[in-house]
Amino acid sequence: MYPDKLRLIYQYPSMTYTDLDQVVEKHEKMTFKKGDLLLREGQISDCYYILEKGIVRSFVYDYDGNDISTNFFCEDEIVIEVASIFHHIPTQENIVCLTDCTLWRIQFDAFQDLFAKIPAVTEWGRAWLSHQLFLTKKRALDMISLSAIDRYQQLLEEKPQILQQAPLKHIATFLGITDTSLSRIRKELVGK
Repeated sequence: MYPDKLRLIYQYPSMTYTDLDQVVEKHEKMTFKKGDLLLREGQISDCYYILEKGIVRSFVYDYDGNDISTNFFCEDEIVIEVASIFHHIPTQENIVCLTDCTLWRIQFDAFQDLFAKIPAVTEWGRAWLSHQLFLTKKRALDMISLSAIDRYQQLLEEKPQILQQAPLKHIATFLGITDTSLSRIRKELVGK
């Protein structure tokens, strides 16, 4: 039963079983088809999801109208657009299902209620957000300091399912390279 996995995602040292039950209770299971949008540019996000099954991608359009991947979400990850949900502003990103997906949705108001009532949820939320800030900073630095081949190998190590299931054009934009460069890197690594 997936709510056991939800309990693992929200697990935190001070979180009691009662706390976890209250958190899990607020989630609603949902299914989406490949290509379904979870969030569209210009909308204000009012929820976030835990991804049970499938792959989700976030992307923006650059100044030339090119589709640029900003993130990939895999199983047991939180699918969220942080700026929009926490600041109640229209998002610049689109969030789309790359495969058929099963997700657990929690409305922002329900999460805020839990955040206010349960100190362990507050602690968990701060720890999660701090980790996300670290990952965002690391990604920004990696885009500057790592070669394209190193960024590809890092993605291969951290999220191999992306390389198996996502279209190459989306992977290339996420890595900040062209489709041609990605093909060259893949051939080079196979030749080693």
